[in-house]
Amino acid sequence: MKIIELRKKDKKELEKSVLDLQKKLSDLRFKFSSNKLKNVKEISNIKKEIARTLTILKELK
Repeated sequence: MKIIELRKKDKKELEKSVLDLQKKLSDLRFKFSSNKLKNVKEISNIKKEIARTLTILKELK
């Protein structure tokens, strides 16, 4: 998701988004450890998405 789209969301949506992304990251790490993950780059993409969302949340405070 682009940063412009993140800025349009309110605080509750952003917090929910962070929780969902963290859950997805956990699932991806589990798949990676069991050698079932095809696209390893997806892990770093999710981490960056979490960082973007947390940055926007901190700007709102």
